[in-house]
Amino acid sequence: MFVIVFCRAGGTYWLGRLAAAGVRHTRIARLLDGAAYQTAARRINAYGAPVVALSFLTIGFQTVANFTAGATLMPLTRYLPALAVGGLAWALLYSTLGTVGVNLLGRLWDVSPGLAIGVGAAIVAGLVGFALWRHQRPSAD
Repeated sequence: MFVIVFCRAGGTYWLGRLAAAGVRHTRIARLLDGAAYQTAARRINAYGAPVVALSFLTIGFQTVANFTAGATLMPLTRYLPALAVGGLAWALLYSTLGTVGVNLLGRLWDVSPGLAIGVGAAIVAGLVGFALWRHQRPSAD
């Protein structure tokens, strides 16, 4: 999990660096003008590396934060420790929750397969509902 997040977030950081280096004439320019990017840029410039580390505990903000760290040319000496701390927290959190969740669902299946299917369907429906709610909600900025 750590390798996955390190490669994904690090790649996003380097895409941001490329954007800052003059890739504004491509599709990436739209990202730089978006509200999410502007919010992340303000936070990165105000708080720096801790925002990058904490972004791994959010949904939807971590990609923007890593891209912004690259586009604002955050030095690697500040970015890499933030990536390591945040990425480790993300990997531990998702690995633990995923393992525990699958284990609990397996135990429930042993007791009642129908209930396990219902719980699984309720979880999926809740995630889809949350995603739709977030997508339809107007942005704060």
